[in-house]
Amino acid sequence: MFKTIVNAFKTPDVRKRILYTLLLIVLFRLGCYITIPGVDTFALSEAMQNTNGMAGLINIISGGAFSRFSIFAMSITPYITASIVIQLLGFVVPSLEKLMKEGGEEGKNKINKYTKILTIFLALVEGIGLYLSYKSSGIFVGDGFLTGFLVVISLMTGTSLLMWLGDEITNRGIGNGISMIIFVGIVSSLPSMVTTIWNLILGTGAFDTVGLLISLGIIIGAIILIVGVIFVQQAERRIPVQYAKKVVGRRMVGAQNTHIPLKLAMAGVMPIIFASSFMTFPAMIIQMFVPDIATQTGFWSVIYNFSLATSSASVPVGYTIVNAIVYLLLIVGFTFFYTYATFNPSEIANNIKKNGGFIPGIRAGKPTSDYLASVMSKLLWFGGLFLAVIAILPMLTRFIPNVSNLVFGGTSILIVVGVALEMVQQLESLLVTRHYKGFLDK
Repeated sequence: MFKTIVNAFKTPDVRKRILYTLLLIVLFRLGCYITIPGVDTFALSEAMQNTNGMAGLINIISGGAFSRFSIFAMSITPYITASIVIQLLGFVVPSLEKLMKEGGEEGKNKINKYTKILTIFLALVEGIGLYLSYKSSGIFVGDGFLTGFLVVISLMTGTSLLMWLGDEITNRGIGNGISMIIFVGIVSSLPSMVTTIWNLILGTGAFDTVGLLISLGIIIGAIILIVGVIFVQQAERRIPVQYAKKVVGRRMVGAQNTHIPLKLAMAGVMPIIFASSFMTFPAMIIQMFVPDIATQTGFWSVIYNFSLATSSASVPVGYTIVNAIVYLLLIVGFTFFYTYATFNPSEIANNIKKNGGFIPGIRAGKPTSDYLASVMSKLLWFGGLFLAVIAILPMLTRFIPNVSNLVFGGTSILIVVGVALEMVQQLESLLVTRHYKGFLDK
């Protein structure tokens, strides 16, 4: 593996990509420490001492930029939301669906343009919401129109800059740019996790046996979780396909044997992102209009606490249990929805039939489509339940003393491992094209 890394740096093209990616990551991390003009840093430190709920979620993804109210405080979440909205609209708007499937490179560029326009609009809405939410906390030097305008424009500019960084990493660097920004933001929370575990062992100044056992349990659980995520991400069900002999030009092409790879987690982390956005959306809207909702009681307080039960330690246990059940059902449902939207068994079966292929033991046409749908259904049940368990696991640590602020949860591990595997595969493909051995070779 280390020899492969050395060979990667010896290759001019790959070395340029790696160094360029590292440069943009450094720029991203520097931007996380640039506080928005007009913010009182002393009042900010008091207001952000205990970031939980919606603020805690955003703070983890942004790599701590939210707690500093930097220009990257909103991170790349408006772009993710815009991408989800455009994909969902593509399923119900015929012209947009045709553009996605048949538009080619030009259609892809138009979709990207629509996504960026929607991102700017969502960044404007979210920026106004953040300003109104924290206006009463006194973290801003002034409360006039000019201060609000400066804060919202700074947040929108930060999100736009992150979009540009993501595109640059994707086109000229290593890995997917948006995923890389989220990856770096989550990994930057590792020192906080190490500090939390260290405080469990020596938090009172003396050796704590119970804290040591809890820390060992967390570490072992994280290792098991990482191994499980890697297994599910890499595992696939291969459906054999045989093609009969056919005439191509003046030649007779012999029969071919191939397979259709069906992964256990075809949707990746998208169902969790969909479900979490769906669950936390009510809390975000309520907090925009009622900034002190966390200290109130009543109907809207119940909705607010229920919406944040997956991301806040202060929510009652009853809300957490009900929320976990709804969260699980949403993740499984979005797993089926997203996968069937991107992988159509009927279309695959028709393509196999047109090319003279068949699955051994299965007749071509509708029987092939039914067979693929049956296999996919079984895989999706396993993959959806696995994603749901991964997403709900952090709730178990939330009620352990002194572990409620452990930021590296199951979803974070899923994202980090998925992005890391994607980077390894891309780097390996770049090296293979230059006749170097890959990471998986010995």
